[in-house]
Amino acid sequence: MKQASNNTPEAAAFAVTRSDGRQVRLELAGPLTYASLGPVWNACIHAVRRAQPKTLVIDARQVTTCDGAGIGFLSFLLARVKKKKFSAEIVGLRPELQAMLERFGQPSAPEPPAPPAGLGAIAALGKASAEFFADVHSQIAFFARILLTGARMAAHPWRFRWKDFFVIAELAGFRALEIVSLLGFLFGLIIAFSSAMPLRQFGVEIYVADLVAIALVRVLGPFITAVIVAGRTGSAYAAEIGTMKINNEIDALEVMNMDPVSFLVLPRVLAALLVTPLLTVMANLWGLIGSGLVIRSLGYPLVIYLSHVQSILSMTDVLVGLVKAVIFGGLVGMVGCLRGLQTQLGAGAVGIATTRAVVTAIILLVLTEGVFSVLLHFLEI
Repeated sequence: MKQASNNTPEAAAFAVTRSDGRQVRLELAGPLTYASLGPVWNACIHAVRRAQPKTLVIDARQVTTCDGAGIGFLSFLLARVKKKKFSAEIVGLRPELQAMLERFGQPSAPEPPAPPAGLGAIAALGKASAEFFADVHSQIAFFARILLTGARMAAHPWRFRWKDFFVIAELAGFRALEIVSLLGFLFGLIIAFSSAMPLRQFGVEIYVADLVAIALVRVLGPFITAVIVAGRTGSAYAAEIGTMKINNEIDALEVMNMDPVSFLVLPRVLAALLVTPLLTVMANLWGLIGSGLVIRSLGYPLVIYLSHVQSILSMTDVLVGLVKAVIFGGLVGMVGCLRGLQTQLGAGAVGIATTRAVVTAIILLVLTEGVFSVLLHFLEI
């Protein structure tokens, strides 16, 4: 059975014939262009679908010309038949039109690569271990770089950015007095109340003063202050330097032959090194005030409380706490600056650097406190 479009010379025509073996032959004639395919396209598709071919042979010997629309029409026929898992071929198409059809069928972009296979448990553990040791190496190397830069600045102190140092010290120290004093007061209050209840069973609740004084001055005061500095100042260092890294300001300093460590890192590390012991003294003072209020509420006069504090504390205890505070402050400043310099590109890069700075600083503070505890125990200090 033959079907054709309009009988005008410029119209496309087609005819569909079917053999006994479910082989359908589609004969195309005339121009296959965007102007002539409109009336033919749907009618031809419906005729082929009604024939239900097992094999479709498209006879294009009478096709006079073909543009992009015609090539798309032929490609659509082939794809539709092959989608039904039947075979299809085109015969009699002129060589130049056959080349166009082959180019039309090529993919416009390469296939995306297959996602990499997931790592096994051992490979994941090895990768995490390698990243951990690389991070430890970078921290040690950065610490050594700060020491070398500080030695050069000590030999040439006029090159140090004193103005930036005092501004950063004010932001990190003076403006943190309120939160440090408040937390020190609350910790002293809480420790005193918590320890007074069990000691009351033995009638020695006055020794709460001794317990709180030793705990605050030697351990809790420096540690709590360092955690506050890590969350407040270390994160600010990481965010500030990380923003400069994303804005290519660090690269601009290196292009101008200015060392970022001496220009940005050293003033911040020294500021944290200086203000942390001062904040620790304030935290200890307010912690003792809070514990004194608890002792007073238990019925003991403040004179007895002060005498217990003076008798239990020595200059060694105070110096131990201050040395811890100095080391803690240096660690917090160093880690905050390092994470800022390690900031990557991306919308959340500064947030990631800030989080890493705080987490790393707290982990280092805990490890350092553990080392101090063991060392002081064996030295009997």
